[in-house]
Amino acid sequence: MTIKLKKINNTIIKCKKCPRLVSFIKKISIQKRKQNKNEKYWGKPVPGFGDNKAKLMILGLAPAAHGGTRTGRAFTGDKSGNFLFKSLFLTGISNQDFSEKANDNLKLHDTYITNILKCVPPGDKPESKELNRCSNYFENEIENLKNLKVIVTLGKVAFDNCLKIYKKKFMIQKKFEFKHGNKYLLPDNKVLIACYHPSPRNVNTKLVTTNMINQLLINAKKIAKLQNKDLEEITQIFFENSQKFFNL
Repeated sequence: MTIKLKKINNTIIKCKKCPRLVSFIKKISIQKRKQNKNEKYWGKPVPGFGDNKAKLMILGLAPAAHGGTRTGRAFTGDKSGNFLFKSLFLTGISNQDFSEKANDNLKLHDTYITNILKCVPPGDKPESKELNRCSNYFENEIENLKNLKVIVTLGKVAFDNCLKIYKKKFMIQKKFEFKHGNKYLLPDNKVLIACYHPSPRNVNTKLVTTNMINQLLINAKKIAKLQNKDLEEITQIFFENSQKFFNL
């Protein structure tokens, strides 16, 4: 990880800008979940992690109460992470098919994983002011991942808030519809891909399946390998037919 990314992560870990979230994290870390009662919880904001040369970003909304908030790493130690990492391994993005704790030797290839919000909110429902305060961290991550080309958003709330941050910086009038597999070219030539969240509910109802996630990640990797000049040349075509162009 670069010095700048390490600095961003250290700032995230020390952040106490949102009293409601700080209080909730403290409560979770003291009360704990029954099966984790003998563990020491991370109990702080959860930074991103992965390859500093990443071309692909996987973006969630916030750490899980007894996942990232417990382990100190995004999508680590919870059922959504278990499902996700099986697909990351099968598609060659990670070196193993599990993510259990921060020191489990997990490595990501050309990929960075993070959340819009670095702290778990009560009821998984962040307030607008909390998202606004945290948005600078996400913007800094984007700016310092110099090779980044594709952002895969897990869930509609992550998708919507990623766009909200972009709309603060760019004039965007195009309509973006959240639907699994939809792809859009952002003003900075990064490609935004919508992905249904691999939550237990979505998995159990088969709204999302392993095959759906695998195919989406394979497509994301193919897009990430495109050269910048290729993206520039097809910008107009992409905007006119963004739903179909990258169905590789």
